[in-house]
Amino acid sequence: MKDVHINREPVELYKILKFEGMTESGAEAKIAVASGLVKVNGATETRKRKKIISGDIIMYNNEKMYVRLV
Repeated sequence: MKDVHINREPVELYKILKFEGMTESGAEAKIAVASGLVKVNGATETRKRKKIISGDIIMYNNEKMYVRLV
């Protein structure tokens, strides 16, 4: 599981995918979320602007990311 460090809360879901290099662009990240390819805390998430906070677990493309506030 990969740790994702954020310096403020909340952060929009698609931005985490983009900044962590999981997608090549913000547009691609939004499409992935809207298509139901992303899970947050075990549940499929289709809201691209879903607010992510420390402790959330994101799963995309068979990779888990644990969000931590630093």
